[in-house]
Amino acid sequence: MKRIGVLLGVVTVMGATIWSCQTERDAFADVREAGEERPGGALTTQDLSENAFGNPAPGLNSAQSDQFVIGNSFFRSNWTAAPASATARDGLGPLINANSCGGCHLRDGRGEAPLGTDLKGLLFRLSVPGMTAQGAPLPEPHYGGQFNNKAILGVVAEGNVAVSYTEQPGHYADGTPYSIRKPHYEFQDLGYGPMQPGTMVSPRIGPQLPGMGLLEAIPEGTLLALADPDDANHDGISGRPNYVWDYRQQKKVLGRFGWKANQPTLEQQTASAFGGDMGITTSLFPNDELTEIQREKYGTLPNGGTPEIEDKNLDNVVMYLQTLAVPARREVADLTVLRGKQVFRQLNCNGCHTPQLKTGTHAVNVLTDQPIRPYTDLLLHDMGEGLADHRPDFEATGSEWRTPPLWGIGLFQLVNRHTYLLHDGRARSVEEAILWHGGEAQKANDGFRALPKSDRDALVKFVNSL
Repeated sequence: MKRIGVLLGVVTVMGATIWSCQTERDAFADVREAGEERPGGALTTQDLSENAFGNPAPGLNSAQSDQFVIGNSFFRSNWTAAPASATARDGLGPLINANSCGGCHLRDGRGEAPLGTDLKGLLFRLSVPGMTAQGAPLPEPHYGGQFNNKAILGVVAEGNVAVSYTEQPGHYADGTPYSIRKPHYEFQDLGYGPMQPGTMVSPRIGPQLPGMGLLEAIPEGTLLALADPDDANHDGISGRPNYVWDYRQQKKVLGRFGWKANQPTLEQQTASAFGGDMGITTSLFPNDELTEIQREKYGTLPNGGTPEIEDKNLDNVVMYLQTLAVPARREVADLTVLRGKQVFRQLNCNGCHTPQLKTGTHAVNVLTDQPIRPYTDLLLHDMGEGLADHRPDFEATGSEWRTPPLWGIGLFQLVNRHTYLLHDGRARSVEEAILWHGGEAQKANDGFRALPKSDRDALVKFVNSL
């Protein structure tokens, strides 16, 4: 005889017990949080299209909105070599990686990991043992601090890099196979002689841009309170700050931006990218980044002004980056997502990817006092030998990386047509990124590989909902 009964949320059908959705939701009540669907606080956008990363923060005043529009134009437009009729955007080069900011951050998103010699949004930092007077990495003598694989007409590019990958297969505890890929880089056709022996190379992919102003507005004290350099709580995680040179203040300050937290402010990050990626000078960095041999060849080429991007336009680009809105969370009440969030906590992923922070006071009023959910502590963590680049950067060691924010991660496929993750894009998915975690995150990696498939899938779905 068929029996159907309901008691305390349990459904019994022919002897089988099935928990109702309400009971499952109650089981996840401890992981539900009010407001988590708005990770950027008041700077959250509901646009979940391919343009999800390019929206202005709600609440900008008229002057700020004008700055956003102008900054967007300078960010997306191609620059040209000097002299040119469009004098506001000339001065490109002589050595470059791209001719626009959008060349590495398509639709304000993430660069794509390359295969072969088309580097797309991947660049390479270079240094030799030692440091500058400011504590920065010491540039390679022939190629400087960043390898430029492109150049303007009449200038010899620094060379090419051929990118390839080796598959590294493995198995989860339940026997399910997986494979992660290890990148290999071969420098070819070097235009200025051999690199110095012992040159250290660090690949860096262009990250997504939404919410950067909110990260700038987090009080320094909040970040330092998250640091645990001596692992006093014995959880195996010992995040610590990077202290880097602030060229505006002429002193060392807390680093926040870049894969190793080697930039202190969005102004300096932006000016550095203009110089290193496109050869565009700014008042903060007024000289082209040329080595001695390159300056002898190209130091007298026409420029696009002194500096090549005026302060007012640099300020507009900075305002644009500061006020890019954060896309809203998706599926926050989905039962699998809630289970994934629970697993995220159980594995102590939130030991580095701090879910919730609050901004302090910022010169841009809409950034002030915002409850945000970036899933980062902006601190350095030792990620183990597998991810090490063996290149120090200020106080960051060769195996330390800044915890990247996770907001927007599930929209990469829609915005940028790929899901490549980590500092060099080697991971093809959230799952592969987790499997690369070592060092302080090795315990979480081990725990992930021991999970049943349903919990692994739930964790991945949760991260992709961010």
